[in-house]
Amino acid sequence: MLRAGASLSDWLAWLESLHPDEIELGLERVSTVLERLELEYPEHVLLVGGTNGKGSCVAMAGALLRAAGFRVGCYTSPHVVAYNERIALADGQAASDATIVDAFRRIEAVRDGVPLTYFEYGTLAALVVFAAAGLDTWILEVGMGGRLDATNAVEPSGVLITNVSLDHCAWLGEDVATIAIEKAGIMRPGVPAVFGDVVVPDAIVRHAESIGARLLLRDRDYTLDGVPQPGLPGEFQKGNAAAVLALLDATGLEAATEPQLVASVLPTVRLAGRSQRVEQDGIEWLLDVAHNPAAAAVLAGILATHGRSGQTIAVVGALDDKDVEGVVAPLDPHVDLWIAVTADSHRALEAGELARRIANATGRSCLVADSLDGALDHARAEVSPGDRILVTGSFYLVGPVLTALGLYSRPQP
Repeated sequence: MLRAGASLSDWLAWLESLHPDEIELGLERVSTVLERLELEYPEHVLLVGGTNGKGSCVAMAGALLRAAGFRVGCYTSPHVVAYNERIALADGQAASDATIVDAFRRIEAVRDGVPLTYFEYGTLAALVVFAAAGLDTWILEVGMGGRLDATNAVEPSGVLITNVSLDHCAWLGEDVATIAIEKAGIMRPGVPAVFGDVVVPDAIVRHAESIGARLLLRDRDYTLDGVPQPGLPGEFQKGNAAAVLALLDATGLEAATEPQLVASVLPTVRLAGRSQRVEQDGIEWLLDVAHNPAAAAVLAGILATHGRSGQTIAVVGALDDKDVEGVVAPLDPHVDLWIAVTADSHRALEAGELARRIANATGRSCLVADSLDGALDHARAEVSPGDRILVTGSFYLVGPVLTALGLYSRPQP
């Protein structure tokens, strides 16, 4: 057991050792502890699932609801740099260390030996924080899959599934059809379920029909007409915004979709590490957490749209369960030099192995950096004004680079 007065970092280190597996999908453990917590739920609980774009959709929904006067709590994962980012309160600011630690203590007081995973414990902590703060709307980003994800232990008043593509295949399945079944598991009978992509897997439609969910589809039930470009880069973000607006309308939160409010709020939405472009000394840094083939294809489109006069150096890190070849393929035509580095996670693919796989996928050499500082130093040595440095492949690389570049403001403890 932790000592009295343990810090947030102490708790997080302890949580990593609490369960023998970092990831174990299933609702029984988290549901048991959730029932013991006896939390009071708000009228509106929104679940945001899918493969890519979940964080963007949560950010847009939260911003719109706050502007409309709602007291909103947003739970997202993973964090970019500080764990506190996962739990944002009514003012949009991250929960303090003390607030999160108090939630952890409350969970531990009722856990009674139930072996929660790191993510399950964190999800419960977010719910405890939101309930204690008396928020009227909770927005929960689904961590992995949907059907067996810890967030799915809560009954939603509306759900959004952004899209379905290949990711986390070791846990969710090796094809889109199988993964779609897992994503569809957040739907509920009679509850609005918005699907954000124009390509709708059959499993999504079949499951909605089988349980009687109110499935809302793009270009059938809602459109992009009149939706302003969000502050988040990429034309695809208009599709995410349209899905968010459809969700808010369908769940009785239409006050947040008034056209004048939407026009003033959406262009201001920003999110760290999502196609984030920064100019320093004539060099453009482009930081994006793309870590699966679909996200990499979108990033490739952004690289093509925002061309530079010079070369592009790519600094890449990845976790060991990722489709490195699938991520590299769409980016390679836009990259002049690859540099591999080990991301800041015990699940990271070692830089030498990552470089080997990149070289095999591209047919050209990939440099190996022995540290993040080494990777950045080498990238800087290769570029001149007009060039670009791309940092991508993982939250666990983009976050440390944002810190190294002085672009991250840590939440107050």
